[in-house]
Order: sequence, then C-alpha cells, then structure tokens
Amino acid sequence: MRLSARVDYALRAAAELASVADGAAAGRTRPVTAEQIARAQEIPPKFLESILLQLRRSGIVHAQRGPEGGYWLARPAAEISLAEVIRVIDGPLANVRGQRPEQLGYQGAARALQDVWIALRASEREILELVTIADVASGSLPGRINDLAADPSAWS
Repeated sequence: MRLSARVDYALRAAAELASVADGAAAGRTRPVTAEQIARAQEIPPKFLESILLQLRRSGIVHAQRGPEGGYWLARPAAEISLAEVIRVIDGPLANVRGQRPEQLGYQGAARALQDVWIALRASEREILELVTIADVASGSLPGRINDLAADPSAWS
C-alpha cells in the first residue's frame, strides 16, 4: 500500500485537531490555525492549506475566518475513520491503474489477480475503518492493530 504525502499530512492534521479537542474544557473546541497545525506536525503550510480545504469541503473539519478563526473537527474524532480521510484526499482505497478491482478484466492465467486485489482492498478497509482519528491522537490503538504491529515480520 502506498499513501501519498497529502494523505499522511491530512491524517496528521486531523490527529492534531483531535488532540486539541480532547484537551478542551466541557467539549468546547477552540479553532486551531493552519499555521499552528503546520508547526506542530512539520507540514509545509501552503500544502496544508489545500488539504484543510478538502477536509472542510468533505465535512470532516469546520473552519472559521478572522482573528479568532481556525479549524476544528466537524464530528467527534472517534467517529472519523482513517479510511474516510484517505478517501477524501486520494479517492478509493485500492485501485489498479486507476480502476476499481471489480472493474478489471483479467484473462487466462492472470484471472485470479482480480480476487487478490479485491482481498487486498478488503484487508485495507478492515484496518483503516477500524482505526479512528481519536485512536491515533490518543495513541491507544485497537488490539487488532497492536497485534499486527507487534509481529516483527510486519516491520520489514
């Protein structure tokens, strides 16, 4: 699986917004500027602005202009999966040459590749829809994720 820099930055920005929301009193979140997010996560500011615009248009974040302005999550972080953010930024989770696996037509000896790509997408979905922005921001990942990451062969 290959994730773009845009996806990496979007996930990091969302986690940063979640951490601010968790620290806010009485569930009230203060807006965080793009500059604050960029600095905290070492994301190029101009790049981050376009990512935040995509997240705002998709309803993942809200934005407010002005001196008290900034960004905040539109929903609780526990309701936003990594898969949702990835789809907003880069589109479908798995594709081959820009096509969805079920749209491919393999022949002869390569016919089973379609099943491999569909199984790969299902596996990615299972993990990326299980993990939420809140999980990432808190550092408390679901047990299944910890089990997979604890396998030494996963690191090479």
